[in-house]
Amino acid sequence: MSNEPITLTAGDAEATVLPGNGGRIGGLRVGGTELLRQGERYGCFPMVPWCGRIRDGRFSDGAVVHQMPLNSPPHAIHGTARDAAWRTARVTANEAVLTYDLTDPWPYTGRVTQVIALAEDALTLTMSVETYESSFPAQIGWHPWFNRTLDGEHGEHGAGAEIAFDPAWQEERGDDHLPTGNRVDPKPGPWDDCFGMPDGVDVTLTWPGRLELKVTSPQQWVVVYDEQEAAVCVEPQTGPPNGLNTLPRLVTPLEPLEATTTWHWTPL
Repeated sequence: MSNEPITLTAGDAEATVLPGNGGRIGGLRVGGTELLRQGERYGCFPMVPWCGRIRDGRFSDGAVVHQMPLNSPPHAIHGTARDAAWRTARVTANEAVLTYDLTDPWPYTGRVTQVIALAEDALTLTMSVETYESSFPAQIGWHPWFNRTLDGEHGEHGAGAEIAFDPAWQEERGDDHLPTGNRVDPKPGPWDDCFGMPDGVDVTLTWPGRLELKVTSPQQWVVVYDEQEAAVCVEPQTGPPNGLNTLPRLVTPLEPLEATTTWHWTPL
């Protein structure tokens, strides 16, 4: 099948899926209101085969050191699949299945499958990485850009979306934006930080008087990025930034790496 844009609908919810642009969700509209930022940094893209930054773009697999392109110098960031065209494997009115075969500059072969399922009050994203050859470390996650304000409003208090969550810890962030390896008590925002939620990711965004949206995931890590005016990012992932080096999860022929997240919304 082609990689043409896909429109999913359920009730008054509508999602645009862009297989040809990194398997990205280009937009999510609820009752005609766009929840995801548009423009240069937009929608929600899958982070695979790693999330966040890799220090100096290098990671080790046993004794072998691999160098990734420094797309956020001096680091490599957010994987390779967001810059690639994905294939559309299957589409129904409210669900799309996309695949992407890992290739250069990633040094291993494998297949990524992403399922985007829309309901009247929720969007569920599921992703897996499989290999039939050599095992390799990997991470997966999602990077949504939620609009800070809806319809260009400035919110009842001028601040737009409010973020509520209760992490067990915050990864101490070094000057290089990478975790130092120390876990500290969660600090007040604004953030570009990784948090640990051992019972699963559970973050609530509230646009006062408009909408509440809960981001949940069985994964235990979430990066929250709200250091900018236009958007708020809540990024569930299978490990912390630089995790290919500090907390590698192996994809093996017997054991794929899998993750899922759900965004559930309620009008206020």
